[in-house]
Amino acid sequence: MILLLIAAILLAGPVMAQPVTFYRDVLPILENRCQECHRQGQMAPMALTTYQEARPWAKAIREAVRTRKMPPWFADPCCGKFANDRSLTAAERDTLARWVDSGAEKGRESDAPPLRTWTEGWNVSKPDAVIEMPRAFRVPAKGAVEYQYFIAPTGFKEDRWVQSVEVRPSGSLAVVHHAVVYIREPGDTWTQGPTKADILAVYAPGSAPDVFPAGMAKLVKAGSDLVFEIHFTPNGKEVEDRIKVGMVFAKEPPAKRVLTLQMDNEKFVIPAGERDFRISVWGSLPNDALLLGFFPHMHLRGTAFEYTRLMDNGLPETLLRVKPYDFYWQLYYRLAEPMPLKKGTRLNWIATYDNSAANSHNPDPTVDVRYGHQSWDEMMVGFFDVAVDASVDKPSFFVR
Repeated sequence: MILLLIAAILLAGPVMAQPVTFYRDVLPILENRCQECHRQGQMAPMALTTYQEARPWAKAIREAVRTRKMPPWFADPCCGKFANDRSLTAAERDTLARWVDSGAEKGRESDAPPLRTWTEGWNVSKPDAVIEMPRAFRVPAKGAVEYQYFIAPTGFKEDRWVQSVEVRPSGSLAVVHHAVVYIREPGDTWTQGPTKADILAVYAPGSAPDVFPAGMAKLVKAGSDLVFEIHFTPNGKEVEDRIKVGMVFAKEPPAKRVLTLQMDNEKFVIPAGERDFRISVWGSLPNDALLLGFFPHMHLRGTAFEYTRLMDNGLPETLLRVKPYDFYWQLYYRLAEPMPLKKGTRLNWIATYDNSAANSHNPDPTVDVRYGHQSWDEMMVGFFDVAVDASVDKPSFFVR
């Protein structure tokens, strides 16, 4: 009798196993990993917020997950842990694949997780302040567009500590190569090409908002202006764009001020046809700081970007290796835990380029490539955020 009961349980096991359904199993993954981009008004070409939206894309979702194309995340797992890691776990990938393989069932709506609420038009929480370019810019259908600069007064009557910030184009994302928003403090009069001003935020294809750790924030002084430096790239159709910045203020003055630094190399020549060409830049940290994260920037020939530091024993340590680098998904990599760096720490960024015909994105593999602003030129810029004492500004941080 006992043997018969055990056999019945074993036989019933597979039958009783719950099928993978959209509302119970798939929707939580989409909310946590995908809807930042895959919802109405965001950069993705389709929304994935409801069963009706997701079901027609089931097989495409399975393929994108299987090939690791989605969600986009390019940090080599060899080095570093990151708070904003978008990559799916093995269990999440398996769940999405089994959902598709078993017929992409809807399931019961009562099994759905609580509806995730998003701030309309933003990926940050509701901004405390929104500042736009003073006017829209008409991007032509073709041709090269020089860097454009727009100055927008903040109107701030008191100092503001910015806890999170997001830069958003208003028109076609395809025409915005990148945008850098600088903070021009009261009394400054520069209009372009700043070298000492702090950066409030950077936008590039695929970038997400900056959300700083608790107790850390960017400072925008009373009476400051924002200077928008924008590289527009025509995409076959004349469009207008007016970029805006949304800021969420810290509820109290922070202990640490966040500064955005960069090391770059503008003196290089990438030979025509070269498949594995490396460019590096060295520097030393002028003062103690907490390292928060990285934002590498190259153009269409870039294939990998590595951030390293020289340890006390003289050996290099890789802090981040982005491989492959994808020009169309330029991501910020936020460390899971801030890393203390001592004054004098030697830093080395290494970028790799493919200027051959094997690179399908290469505009012209027959020419030598140099530094330049346009996409058919190249850049080698390693942005990185640090946190310092709240009383330290960017100029004083560089006083050795």
